[in-house]
Amino acid sequence: MYSTNEDKETAVLVAVQTQKQSVEQTKEYLDELAFLADTSGINTLYTFTQKLDKPDNRTYVGKGKMQDILMYVIDNEVDMVIYDDELSPIQIRNIEAEFTKFGKEVKVLDRSLLILNIFAMRAQTVQAKTQVELAQQQYILPRLTRMWSHLSKQRGGVGMRGPGEKELETDRRTAKDRISYLKEKLRAIDKQTVTQRKSRDRMVRVSLVGYTNVGKSTLMRRLAKADVFAENKLFATVDSTVRKVTIENIPFLLSDTVGFIRKLPTMLIESFKSTLDEVREADILMHVIDISHPNYQEHIDVVNATLTEIGAADKPTILVFNKIDMFDTNEVRILEDWEDPEDQPINQAIKIQRVTEFLKNSYLHTHLPKTVFISAEHKENIHDLRSVMVEMIQERHIQIFPNWLPENAPVKYEDE
Repeated sequence: MYSTNEDKETAVLVAVQTQKQSVEQTKEYLDELAFLADTSGINTLYTFTQKLDKPDNRTYVGKGKMQDILMYVIDNEVDMVIYDDELSPIQIRNIEAEFTKFGKEVKVLDRSLLILNIFAMRAQTVQAKTQVELAQQQYILPRLTRMWSHLSKQRGGVGMRGPGEKELETDRRTAKDRISYLKEKLRAIDKQTVTQRKSRDRMVRVSLVGYTNVGKSTLMRRLAKADVFAENKLFATVDSTVRKVTIENIPFLLSDTVGFIRKLPTMLIESFKSTLDEVREADILMHVIDISHPNYQEHIDVVNATLTEIGAADKPTILVFNKIDMFDTNEVRILEDWEDPEDQPINQAIKIQRVTEFLKNSYLHTHLPKTVFISAEHKENIHDLRSVMVEMIQERHIQIFPNWLPENAPVKYEDE
C-alpha cells in the first residue's frame, strides 16, 4: 500500500510473478516501477500481483485478478493502471474494453511507455529529443488500431471503407512518415557528432556507465568539478555530458551517459545507439554500482548485458562501488565483531573506514580486478579511485603518445 497525494495523478501497479522470478524480485520490480511512476509525477495507490507461468495473452492477468483490479480502480477513482511488462496492442485493447463495460475510462500504461515518458521529460538537446520522439513513434505505430476500435463497426461493403478505417490508415501513414523524417534527422545529427568525436581521438576517453540512479552524475561532478545535473530520480541524465579533466598532468575526456534499467525498451536502445557511441568508443569504462542496494549484483548483470548488446563489453573497466556511506553496517558488525559498548551512533569517519576495510577483504575486491569503494556524495576514497584511473589512463595515453613520460610530481586536488 502506498500513500496518496491529491496533486498527482493516481495509479495502481500490476505485475505477474513467473517461475523465473522470486517473490522478492517481483516486489523489487514493483518498487522500481513505483519509483518510475513517482519520477513521472504519478502517485501509486496499490499494487496487484499474480503468480502465473506467463502473462495472460488476453488481459495480462487472469479473470479473477482482472476483476479485483477493476473494482479497486472504480471504487477509488484511479486514473491509470501501469503494468510491469510491455503490453501487446491486443492486451491494451482488451484491458481498456474491460473498463469500458463499467463506463470507466482509464489510462493503460506499461513499463516501456512509462520509461519513454520519463525520457521525454528529461531530454534537453535536439539529439536526445529526436531520439526519444523516434522511440515514441515506433512504440505507438503498432498500437494505433486501439485508437479507432470504437469505429470498427462502421465499415462499408466491398470496395468501401468506414471513417474509422480511413482515419487509422491516415494515422499510420503519418506515423511512418514521421519515423522516416526522424531517422533522417538523426543521421544528420550523427554526422556532426561523429566529426566531434573524431576531433577527440587524440585524447584518452573514459565513460561512466551503470544502472540508473547509482550516482554517475554526482561522480562526474566530483571528478570534473563541473555543474552536472544530479537528482535522486531515475534517468536524471538522458543527454550525454562530456568534460575535459586533468589528473596528474594527464588530460582525458570524461563522459556521462544515460543509465540502464531492467526491461529497457528495445526501441530506446536502437534510438540512442548514437548517444551510446560515447560508451562504444571509450578507451576505459567506469562501471558505477550502488553498493547499498540489496540487489546490486542484478544491476551489474543488467548493465553488462546492455554493454554486450551495444558491443562494449570487452572494454578495460573500473568497478566503482558507490554509496559506501549508506552500506548496511549490520553485516560489518557481525563479521568483524564490531561492537559499540555505549550503543552510540557510529561516527561517520569510523563507519567509512570500517566499511572500506570490510569491502576490501571481501570477494568483490579479491576476485574482481580494478575495484574501488567510494562515496561520491561525501568525497570518500576519491583518491583511491583517482589512483586506479591514473594507472589505466597513463597506460592508454602512452599507447597514443609513445614518447610521453609522466611527470614525477603529483598534482594536488582541490578537495584534498
